[in-house]
Amino acid sequence: MRHFIAILVFVTAGIFAPVQAHVQTGKRPFTFEDMMALKRIGGPEVSPDGRWVLFSAVDVNLQENKKIPHLWLVPVAGGEARQLTSNAAGEDRGRWSPDGRQIIFISSRDGASQIWVADFDSNGGSLGEPHKLTSLFTEADGAIWSPDGKNIVFTSEVYFDCPDDACNKKRDEEHAASKVKAMVFKRLFFRHWSSYTRFKRTHLFVVPATGGTPKDITPGDHDVPPFSLGGQDLYAISPDGQEVAFTSNIDEVEATSTNNEIFVVPITGGTPKKLSNSPGSDSTPLYSPDGRYLAWRMQKRGGYESDRFRLVVYDRKNGQIRNLTEDFDRWVGTMSWSPDSKTIYFTADDKGEVPIYRIGIEPGGAPQEVTRGANDDLVLTPDGKTLVFTRMSAQAPNEVYKLALGGKQAERLTHLNDAVLAQVSMQPVEPFWFTGAVGTKVEGFLVKPPAFDPQKKYPVKFLIHGGPQGAWGDEWSYRWNSELFAANGYVVVMINPRGSTGYGQAFIDGINGDWGGKPFQDLMNGLDYVEKTYPFVDKDRECAMGASYGGYMINWILGHSNRFKCLVSHDGMFNTESAWGSTEELWFNEWEFKGEPWTNRDYYRQASPHQYAAQFKTPTLVVHGQLDYRLDVSEGFQLFTTLQRLKTPSRMLYFPDEGHWVLKPLNSQLWYKTVNEWVDSYLKK
Repeated sequence: MRHFIAILVFVTAGIFAPVQAHVQTGKRPFTFEDMMALKRIGGPEVSPDGRWVLFSAVDVNLQENKKIPHLWLVPVAGGEARQLTSNAAGEDRGRWSPDGRQIIFISSRDGASQIWVADFDSNGGSLGEPHKLTSLFTEADGAIWSPDGKNIVFTSEVYFDCPDDACNKKRDEEHAASKVKAMVFKRLFFRHWSSYTRFKRTHLFVVPATGGTPKDITPGDHDVPPFSLGGQDLYAISPDGQEVAFTSNIDEVEATSTNNEIFVVPITGGTPKKLSNSPGSDSTPLYSPDGRYLAWRMQKRGGYESDRFRLVVYDRKNGQIRNLTEDFDRWVGTMSWSPDSKTIYFTADDKGEVPIYRIGIEPGGAPQEVTRGANDDLVLTPDGKTLVFTRMSAQAPNEVYKLALGGKQAERLTHLNDAVLAQVSMQPVEPFWFTGAVGTKVEGFLVKPPAFDPQKKYPVKFLIHGGPQGAWGDEWSYRWNSELFAANGYVVVMINPRGSTGYGQAFIDGINGDWGGKPFQDLMNGLDYVEKTYPFVDKDRECAMGASYGGYMINWILGHSNRFKCLVSHDGMFNTESAWGSTEELWFNEWEFKGEPWTNRDYYRQASPHQYAAQFKTPTLVVHGQLDYRLDVSEGFQLFTTLQRLKTPSRMLYFPDEGHWVLKPLNSQLWYKTVNEWVDSYLKK
């Protein structure tokens, strides 16, 4: 009976807060269903005549547990956006032909991912009936036009020793039909992120724009391009249409290497030529419009995935590589050339935002800030006068914007999510600064609940980001949404401890070899500051929550602090030695923990949360996915088993069909429901 009464109290409190907020503001608190109703916008492309912006928008069907992208169009001059495609299978990655008369896109409308082509009428902004360009058994993705309009380059995952599509088809069908599902591994990677590889390779293919048999132009036992978590394409075609630049890692043991390199190869195929020379990662090649230069992002330190990303240009006439941003202490992100080939525009994290910068390619130039905000997907209009990009904030997901170069105020071109957002109440992100470990200045952010009353005391959700080289800021997230966490009556606090991006490389490097040291102190100092500075914060009702490195830090907090009423540990490292042996990207652990366990066992052990299990007292929700090969599910099982044996109040939310992130809509709904109910059960009694 007492258990039933407690549940009734939680439910009543959850119902009361939305009603109160609605009465006071005329709007209601943000809900998970609202978040699923928002369109997820990305990939803007400006038409060659400068009249249109083509982009994709993903619709979420919660009932069918699906995400479906479609192509949309909006005038560069401004006006109503409209949907171009509507097939039930969806369409993505729309790309203009160089003359603007056709659009290619990726769709699975015939059951497999293939390239489709449709005529485009620029006068009416209409799309003709599409026809299929490829019919590969291994499917097609990532298609781009050659600038001369003659060819299309794309990616497909193949067996490197298969000479044709028929061979790939036969081998896959034999695997599917075999009653024996065993696999023999001969090397690393045998699995990566969320799937077993079967040692297939991603290769670049070329197919005539008029159709024909695709040709593999990067054969061999290497991925072209290598695995990526998103962002700019890792390959490009020269302006004359004769050469392809691509990213690949050819080191013998990929699992211990971050040494991506830039290669070029004739579009007809041939022997690739390596251009880059850094021991760190070189990636995202991009030709200048005049064809003289090839720009890319470069890291200097090998084995360290979080070294500073610099912007370099390769002179195709003399073979020289120049570093344009050596004195710019920020990571270079998405980039785009100006049409006159004299300037490169790029994004870079900076103090919780992602501003856009520009830099001239002549020696002696320095980056200049163009506009602030959280920006991405940069592209310039053909006349070079307008920059088109996406922008988000903590209160709204991506929309398409434009900025007249020389102007100060960006103009929003799309309003696809206005109707949903107009109905809900959200508070802005508020930054604050405090003194972290050893006197270092550290930034944090705070989000208040809707219908905020400064005279009241509010419980706290303390979020710890992953990476560890990541950052919180004025940005939108569908997986850890600060506004959704605040919606049912919480103050959300987010700290960017050392290791966070946007504060210089020395601040990032400050976490190396010190996971549970100064970063932990930064977090605790930040929460101390919040408790002392904001009288509406109830320091007796706080729950800490984190995923990935944030999950590690939750596990560390378990053994080093009793200040929280509850904890949520998602995909966190629990045992540093077992995590080394069960992960796939070994370079990460070997950099962060300074070698293999048998060469630096003392450090692995002193940095391992499981060594402090005797101190575990705080009720903890453990979350992990079976398909997480970055941080194996055994880490979550070990933590939950330990908590149970210690009789520490605990539950485990296990996803058999998710990897490092919870991506399926209904799984995401369950995740938010379970996490919020766990927190409510300890902070809203």
